[in-house]
Amino acid sequence: MALEKKYPAGDRGMVIWFTGLSGAGKTALSRSVSLQLTAGGNKVEILDGDEVRESLSRGLGFCREDRDENVRRIGFVARLLARNGVVVLVSAISPYRQSRDDVRRAVERDELPFVEVLIRAPIEVLIERDPKGLYKKALAGEIRNFTGISDPYEEPESPGLVVDSSSESVGESTARLMSFLRRAELDQIERAQDHPEQAIESADRQSMQEGC
Repeated sequence: MALEKKYPAGDRGMVIWFTGLSGAGKTALSRSVSLQLTAGGNKVEILDGDEVRESLSRGLGFCREDRDENVRRIGFVARLLARNGVVVLVSAISPYRQSRDDVRRAVERDELPFVEVLIRAPIEVLIERDPKGLYKKALAGEIRNFTGISDPYEEPESPGLVVDSSSESVGESTARLMSFLRRAELDQIERAQDHPEQAIESADRQSMQEGC
C-alpha cells in the first residue's frame, strides 16, 4: 500500500476492488490510481473485468453461478499477486455482495489489506455515457441479464470509499482514494507500534506460508 514511497510493511501487496454498474467509471479510476501508485514505486497490476472474461473466464455466461465463478477467479489471481507484493486494482461489476465478501475474507486470511470502492452514478448518466447503447437495449428487453436493469446489483454495505462519478472528476476521485489509503497505512503502522508482538507473529506466519 505504498504511496509516495514503498509500502513499509515488507513490501506487502494489497487488493483494491472497484465495483459498480457498467459505465460508472471503474476502469478510468483504476487506471488513474495505478499511475499514482506506480509513480510511488509500487508494483501494480490491473485486473479488468472485461479483459478477464475474454481470457481467464472465457466461456462463462451471465447467470448468477457464472458471475460468482468469474469473481472467484479474479479474486484468486488477485490474492496470488498481492501475496507477492503487488498492489492489485480490480475493476469489475461483481454484482453480488456475497461473492465480493468471499474474496475479501480470502484476502484478509492472508493478512493482506482489502479495500472495496463503490463507484456509482445515476442511471440517466450511465445511459448517456454508454456508446454502444447497451442500457437502451436492455431497457427495451433486447439484452437479458443486464446488471442494473434486468439483473440485480447489490451495493456493498460498508465500502471503504464511495465515489459518485457524476459529481466529481477522475482526478478528484483519485485524490480522495489516495488520501484514504494514506490514512489506512498510518492506522496500520500505529497498530503495529501499539502491538509489536502481533506484527512479529504475523511476519512469522507469512514466512512459514511462503516456505511451504
